[in-house]
Amino acid sequence: MNERPVWTSQPDLASRRFGGTVMWATDELFAEKENLINTWAPAHRAETFGPKGQVYDGWETRRRREEGDDQAIIRLGLPGVVSGVVVDTAFFKGNYPPFVSVEACAVEGYPSAAELSEVDWMTIVGRVPVAGDAENFLAIADQRRFTHVRLTMHPDGGVARLRVHGESVPDPWLLDLSALDLAALENGAAVTGCSNMFYSSPNNLLSPGLAAHQAEGWETARRRDDGNDWVTVRLAGSGVIRFAELDTSNLKGNAPGWASLRGCDANTSDVDDPAAWIDLLPRTRLQPDTRHRFPLAATSEVTDVRLDIYPDGGMARLRLFGALTALGQKTLTARYDTTTT
Repeated sequence: MNERPVWTSQPDLASRRFGGTVMWATDELFAEKENLINTWAPAHRAETFGPKGQVYDGWETRRRREEGDDQAIIRLGLPGVVSGVVVDTAFFKGNYPPFVSVEACAVEGYPSAAELSEVDWMTIVGRVPVAGDAENFLAIADQRRFTHVRLTMHPDGGVARLRVHGESVPDPWLLDLSALDLAALENGAAVTGCSNMFYSSPNNLLSPGLAAHQAEGWETARRRDDGNDWVTVRLAGSGVIRFAELDTSNLKGNAPGWASLRGCDANTSDVDDPAAWIDLLPRTRLQPDTRHRFPLAATSEVTDVRLDIYPDGGMARLRLFGALTALGQKTLTARYDTTTT
């Protein structure tokens, strides 16, 4: 089994789940450009033909008979710093592009595809060969914040998925820093640790909107020991949490029986020291398929939170509503400024 790069555990900033969209493509005769950012793994049914040929779960262009390359522009659902991209050519065996490249840009507001053609694009992956029917992992060292990416196939062919993994960097001027979800990916929070992610990623916990089904949450394997499962989250910034929402929607026979929350201030304490963590929500009974909201009495400033579930199971969403402190606001704003200059 091939080792996946560590950066693939970061959120897919382009995912449709986070509001990403494929704005434009030069061609999509055989298969629609929108498939590039589908959240699920590519699927295939051999000898399933439509009026334009074999039906593919991906983006596929016609065979070029003239000079040029095919391109698609994706607006990231979560603008941020990109750690790497996965160009997945699953099931494209005789029709994948021999080479690809990826560019990115950062543009304020909501430009059209035509307006984006006039901006300066930065190459984050130069022209590189790719394999067919495979995940092609392409690491990126650029630390700038981007809002859009452009995938180029040289010259044509099919790509099943484009995954753009990285860290979300929100625009602080578009947030109410005194009242927000401190655990939301779109606000800059990130998962920093997890005991088990057998069925699904803990990043789902911090995703926007409600989980449509069980697979859109975080779910662990069944434990056969005396321990319990947990996940740790670095908040959008140092803040005070006023309400916690623990959502077990769609988890009916596999919701945790209980859960608890603890917090730590990494500015003044060592997060690796168990004694540095304080109770925010004591071990509390949960119900299946339920959105639970709990007021928190603690007024302590925290930067990190640990959710423990007992003994195992799944959670659809974790929301931690509160306010950034002055230090939290400064840190969030500084990160935006650093990655946009």
